[in-house]
Amino acid sequence: MDDALWRPTQPWRLPFLAEADQVWALRRALRIHLEYWGLHELTDAAELCVGELLANVIKHVGPETPTTLVASLGGSHLRIEVHDPDARALPTLTCATLDAEAGRGMTLIDAVSDRWGVELTGDRKITWCEFRMDATRAERQHMPMPRLARVADVLSLYSGSGRTQEPVVAGRLATATAEDAAISAITDLLYWFRAQGWDVDDALDRAQSHFEAECEVRLS
Repeated sequence: MDDALWRPTQPWRLPFLAEADQVWALRRALRIHLEYWGLHELTDAAELCVGELLANVIKHVGPETPTTLVASLGGSHLRIEVHDPDARALPTLTCATLDAEAGRGMTLIDAVSDRWGVELTGDRKITWCEFRMDATRAERQHMPMPRLARVADVLSLYSGSGRTQEPVVAGRLATATAEDAAISAITDLLYWFRAQGWDVDDALDRAQSHFEAECEVRLS
């Protein structure tokens, strides 16, 4: 596979309970994932929108509402979605100024995103916003950190493979969960190597050699 033509194909999904003290951890988790995808220039705007969307869920649906954050790439845009189970409380764009103390959530989202909207699907609501990616990046579908982005795709498969997903409660918990998923992926690969009759230790040595060689190239 040509790394220069690779891009993430799986949406990233993170279920959580809507609580005010979750905002920091949720924004950090999103930032880390977007940086894996190489979208550094969009992280600030995306974080801001997620914070406002979460605040809307807490205010209009209620604290501790089961909610899901979804990030995905499509065409030339990054799409951020927040799913909640209340199809009645629809967000609206008001005339509040950006420095108002209340009623400014969707005004901020409208200001920093390229477009936003609401979709109703059965018994849930999806509030989304989109951000236009750099034209050159979108045209070439190029990610500057393909290995990290591929890992993000793999770990998203592990998190959605029937395991219980805990809500984001702290940055340390999110990191520990990702580390456990990564170790499980490595363990499964070692089992696969052994099933093929290949030398597991040799595979680890070769992977380490490739890693060190690529690190030297990046630092040079």
